Amino acid sequence: MKLEQAASQLEALGNPTRLQLYRILVRAGDDGLPVGSVQGKLDIPSSTLSHHLKRLVDAGLVSQERQATTLICRANYPGMNALIGYLADECCADATCAPVVGKAIA
Repeated sequence: MKLEQAASQLEALGNPTRLQLYRILVRAGDDGLPVGSVQGKLDIPSSTLSHHLKRLVDAGLVSQERQATTLICRANYPGMNALIGYLADECCADATCAPVVGKAIA
């Protein structure tokens, strides 16, 4: 993942409503949710929801699929995992010693 893409995704998630929206879609799993269900959970106007969804779609974090008259929204799990990996891949790379994992607190 490139720095610009990670920055774009983090910026999209930096809005409280978009973060809440994204978490709803992540919890929904691979089946996703119809836009109407998402709107009911967030209790926001449809125009506001459309704006926030567009930002998440543009950032590559959400996909949408039309099924007849219903628009289904899904979290893009590979995109989410790539962002998480980008943040964690070099954890402690410049440290003088490796982090202690599972050390009991005395």
